[in-house]
Amino acid sequence: MSGSSAACAVLGAGSWGTALAILLARQGHPVHLWGHMQADIDHLVRDRANERYLPGIPFPASLQCSADLGAALEGATLILVAVPSHAFATVLTALQPRLRPGQRIAWATKGLETGTGRFLHQVFTDILGGTMAPALISGPTFAREVALGLPTAVTVASPDEAFADQLAQNLSGPDFRAYTSGDVQGVELGGAVKNVMAIAAGISDGLGFGANSRAALITRGLHEIMRLGETLGGQRETFMGLAGVGDLVLTCTDDQSRNRRLGLALGRGEHRDQAIAAIGQAVEGVHTAREVVTLSRRHGVEMPISEQVCRVLFEDHDPRQAVHELLGRTLKAEM
Repeated sequence: MSGSSAACAVLGAGSWGTALAILLARQGHPVHLWGHMQADIDHLVRDRANERYLPGIPFPASLQCSADLGAALEGATLILVAVPSHAFATVLTALQPRLRPGQRIAWATKGLETGTGRFLHQVFTDILGGTMAPALISGPTFAREVALGLPTAVTVASPDEAFADQLAQNLSGPDFRAYTSGDVQGVELGGAVKNVMAIAAGISDGLGFGANSRAALITRGLHEIMRLGETLGGQRETFMGLAGVGDLVLTCTDDQSRNRRLGLALGRGEHRDQAIAAIGQAVEGVHTAREVVTLSRRHGVEMPISEQVCRVLFEDHDPRQAVHELLGRTLKAEM
């Protein structure tokens, strides 16, 4: 992956994968967008747009689409995975026998592996071995705004500084800026746990509790992320950056966030499954909430907001009561 232009394969034709494919194509890279459903890809080819997830945003000429994984990977030097976390291991397993020398893999998936709670960089290493350095893209990004070319900044994290720099260059352009980091653990944790906090903020707003409550939840949610993150080896500076507080504020305050929309529905009395069905896309915070609570208990880290979100999601706990229980906890110093 060298030079100003890199052939790219983007795996995952949902809203985020499509937006990244559009971004890379606009930056001058030939891009192949892959999705596993032939019928969906047929619509993308016909419409030259993803009218289901990003209506009205045309594909650049250098963006091609395919349901054939081998065809999508042909000639690609950068492979960017943008599938939901529950499909991450499956896609990497399908990739493994098809990889060729010189190809590098990054991902823009946020979350923890369902059922195991493993971080995605651990899944990556287990499937592909320790010879290939992982890289991920995270930060405050809504797919539609990226696809529209609205100004955006992200973090690219990798233990391989040269790979992080090259990936940042491939992504960056007049309206998109990528910063680099070596803190894979911290960047990944921030991108996962913020979805749980967005559900909490949505619940609060759905209950009509107002701006004071939302601000308190965001602030204390950041403390939960930092406590767990630092315990697991993440860097404090990471959580104060784009992949931490930046992504947290975005998903907690704007209704483009699926996790926030789920919380709003729960606060208004809708059932979890009904709300998820209405959203119509993966809501990463649902499964992440359970894994985060398991992880926090394992490491002895107190995360009361995450605990209450889990109770609302999986134990039919009353959202209003959950908020009152948070406020009724024993008083203590803030820091």
